[in-house]
Amino acid sequence: MQEFLDYLINTPTALYLIVGLLSLCIGSFLNVVIYRTPKMMEQEWRSDCQFLLHPEQPMIDETKITLSKPNSTCPKCQSPIRWYQNIPVISWLILRGQCGSCQNPISIRYPFIELLTAVSSLVVVAVFGPTLQMLFGLLLTWILIALTFIDFDTQLLPDRYTLTLAALGLGINSYAIYTSPTAAIWGYIIGFLCLWIVYYLFKIITGKEGMGYGDFKLLAALGAWMGPLMLPLIVLLSSMVGAIIGIILLKIRKENQPFAFGPYIAIAGWIAFLWGEQIMKIYLGQ
Repeated sequence: MQEFLDYLINTPTALYLIVGLLSLCIGSFLNVVIYRTPKMMEQEWRSDCQFLLHPEQPMIDETKITLSKPNSTCPKCQSPIRWYQNIPVISWLILRGQCGSCQNPISIRYPFIELLTAVSSLVVVAVFGPTLQMLFGLLLTWILIALTFIDFDTQLLPDRYTLTLAALGLGINSYAIYTSPTAAIWGYIIGFLCLWIVYYLFKIITGKEGMGYGDFKLLAALGAWMGPLMLPLIVLLSSMVGAIIGIILLKIRKENQPFAFGPYIAIAGWIAFLWGEQIMKIYLGQ
């Protein structure tokens, strides 16, 4: 094992190749996470509501959805998706973006997320090289991609991912991988409070809720990874990215739809994670 690790460290081409192929497979798995997580949450909510409101009634008998079960099928003809039809990017190209049984169109978003995961992962390798920072950076990247698309689809940022991300950040930085333990703790606290204060003031003034608690938790998690000094940059970048993408989406959709802020926090957090220090130096003229 040590010889293999030494080989990867000393052979950048092999490292990029392995990370690229692995990330394509991770991207395929993230498609499952993005699609199934909201359905798993809805199923849990229905079960909880029935138990609280009608405990005397037998529980609704429905197949429990997990990330591994039931097996993936075509949503139209219910034909099972074979392993050779699930090879990242390649299967979509060979099938010409259609189900192999009924020719129902398969969204281009599936290979897009696979390619996005691979490209983003290779960028992390390029920034950090073969280090422990790279390994944890890949994990952060993959979770942020999942959260971005879940929030785009449903305006939900599941606690099971945001809180796990925060715990990982605090745990990793207890060994000062990216920032000091003290900075990680204060990053978590300030990251949560700064958006919570904005949310609370907005609610007092307008009587409406301007954002969800998931946004607070995501920014808090990023604070736990990077410390409090990166939070202003993340908020600024997320506002800029949100404004640009929001305008584009308004032009495309041509209708007023709920605005999810979580994806832009995630994108801004990823940018700050990789190039935050350089951006701050340029901004401060150093």
